[in-house]
Amino acid sequence: MAKREEAVNMTAQFAEFKELKDIDKTTLISVLEESFRSVLSKVFGSDDNFDVIVNPDKGDCEIYQNLMVVNDGEVENPNKEISLTDARADDDPDCEVGEEHTRKIDFAKFGRRAILNLRQTLASKILDLQKDAIYNKFKGREGELVAGEVYQVWKREVLLLDEDKNELLLPKEEQIPTDIYRKGDVVRAVIKEVDNENNNPKIRVSRTSEHFLRRLFEQEVPEIHDGLIVIRAVARIPGERAKIAVESYDDRIDPVGACVGVKGARIHGIVRELRNENIDVINYTNNPQLLIQRALSPAKISSIRLDDETKHAEVFLRPDEVSLAIGKGGLNIKLASILTGYSIDVYRDVESEGEEDIYLDEFKDEIDEWVIETLKNVGLATAKSVLRTPREDLINRPDLDLEESTVDHLLAVLSAEFDD
Repeated sequence: MAKREEAVNMTAQFAEFKELKDIDKTTLISVLEESFRSVLSKVFGSDDNFDVIVNPDKGDCEIYQNLMVVNDGEVENPNKEISLTDARADDDPDCEVGEEHTRKIDFAKFGRRAILNLRQTLASKILDLQKDAIYNKFKGREGELVAGEVYQVWKREVLLLDEDKNELLLPKEEQIPTDIYRKGDVVRAVIKEVDNENNNPKIRVSRTSEHFLRRLFEQEVPEIHDGLIVIRAVARIPGERAKIAVESYDDRIDPVGACVGVKGARIHGIVRELRNENIDVINYTNNPQLLIQRALSPAKISSIRLDDETKHAEVFLRPDEVSLAIGKGGLNIKLASILTGYSIDVYRDVESEGEEDIYLDEFKDEIDEWVIETLKNVGLATAKSVLRTPREDLINRPDLDLEESTVDHLLAVLSAEFDD
């Protein structure tokens, strides 16, 4: 009796297991049928003449064996054939030789070993299904933000559990250097890698990836989430400093102001999440000279020479601006290079060392403001940087589009200042 109850309730037990492991009913039925057929093949040598009917609502399984009726004494294979007398005695009094007789099989009568075999087969198949489900759940989601509770901390990685108890691995190299993890802490990260080697899914997450910074801005800044502001470039040295270039699709929205928030309310939350990592937010532009100029902020640039083919930039600054451009430990110039895609070399503006240079904004009374802004947009922010540029270049450069008379007036005003 115990064996019968064990077999009958088996599907009910695995139905409960299915609810925990998020395996759908159709798949479970298929697995149950395959498992029963596997055991039937071992017991009878074949499962071809068996019907397996799984009833998920009742939590049971019915097995029927289809046998060919033969004359008494002519049964050669009892797993395929049944004598006429036995068939008529088995609740089928009207059957005839040559017809098919179906009888119900009591799986419990196969013995404890068969039942144990079935359990092991089911457990193995459902475990494989669970692994496939985990892999399929996370596959293709690289770069998405996830949260997990710290379950265990090891020397080389931290094990997190998400809300569905899926395991997320946070390797040491993907942790912010100043991170400290304690069991029970909730940690946010982005999915970096999902693999299923040897049918053993592993989901690795990262807090040092640039995508982590992007997702945090999307979460904290509604305009980015809604697509009104787009993040064009990100450069980051985890735990130290980051630069992010943003652009607005709506002229009424200041992208930098929206990202920073009132009194820094929005960006402060991101900075705290990144363990006080300093973040510079700049306006993106397609003009590489202006982008480099903004990326090297707070340094003020005198002039820039670009080689677009080699993606190399030579930046000239006043002596007191060089250290600002390079930054502490070279972080500022390194991040500017990553953000802009140009290798950047900075040079002291030798011509201005012995004599004070003057920013073009000081000439607004004599030079039209639009001319000054046009020059600044191509990296010519000071009087001497303009005077060092050949007249023909100022006239012929397509990104300046200045008329000869405008250029001549410009050079005359600037030259007169230094002649005086």
